[in-house]
Amino acid sequence: MAFLRKFGGGRASDGGYDPYRLSSPQVFLLSMLVFLAIVAFIAAILARQISSAFGTNPGLNGLILGVLAVGILLAFVQVLRLFREIRWVNSFRAGSEVVEPVLLAPMKALLSRSTSMALSTSSMRTMLDSIATRLDETRDISRYLIGLLVFLGLLGTFWGLLQTIGSIGDTIQSLDPGSGDAAAVLDSLKSGLSAPLEGMGTAFSSSLFGLAGSLVLGFLDLQAGRAQTRFYTELENWLSSVTDLSSDVIVADPAKAGSAEEIKALSERLRNLQESGGSNPRIATAMANLADGISGLVKNMRSEQQIMRDWVEAQSEEQKAMRNTLEKIADALKKRELS
Repeated sequence: MAFLRKFGGGRASDGGYDPYRLSSPQVFLLSMLVFLAIVAFIAAILARQISSAFGTNPGLNGLILGVLAVGILLAFVQVLRLFREIRWVNSFRAGSEVVEPVLLAPMKALLSRSTSMALSTSSMRTMLDSIATRLDETRDISRYLIGLLVFLGLLGTFWGLLQTIGSIGDTIQSLDPGSGDAAAVLDSLKSGLSAPLEGMGTAFSSSLFGLAGSLVLGFLDLQAGRAQTRFYTELENWLSSVTDLSSDVIVADPAKAGSAEEIKALSERLRNLQESGGSNPRIATAMANLADGISGLVKNMRSEQQIMRDWVEAQSEEQKAMRNTLEKIADALKKRELS
């Protein structure tokens, strides 16, 4: 932790720009509040029309507004929960932890064990994948509510159309052209058309509230997603500054580390990734990267073996040449002695 605090962040009190300091998502929260204020202003202007449309089917329209209120609350919670995590990261980099993280609790546990060495690339990628998964899970309910609003609007549409078709059928059957009184027939037709018009009002009002609610909740979810994306990107930038890119495979004694130990370590990591669940796309990507690393390591081993074979062959040729030279010298000495 001391290493990360030393190299992971500058001090805001120095007055200089800190590129690794996590920024607050207040701008996204403000944009959400401004958007809701605009929506409330438009709703206040159209209050009479909205009240009339709401009265055509209070039950279903009330359900749509209730789902919208829950979605708005969840969108704000997604942004507000980032304040605690950002405050912890900035305080951790400054050397004083003022709050306990919730989303980054596994990251804190891992960083607490890194006392005197930088993070490896595998540890950094594992942490980032875990954080990305947690962020995606928090937005699943909001995405479902957006689709639910559209579904409720369509449900009200079909409900109103069914009422309209049934009412039109009853109106046609109630007409009696044989009575000869045109005024009575028109009055009966006029009174009979009120029910189909109410059904059409139910259909269009539900679609109106459903689509409008989906539009509002979609914008809020977009802003929450942007806040989470910036938080993830800035966190990745900071972690990359405290990651030792040359220590993907960390061994206790580099002088005694060989290719066999590295392959064993890589195989163990691959087995752990497979046991943790290969259906996750991020885990599948990590496994593919690990397979590429193993392939590169094998190629390096083969090239080293070829170099060793070439060196041995060169030594053998030199020994043969030296032996021939010594034999020629010995023969020359013998001939000299005989002469």
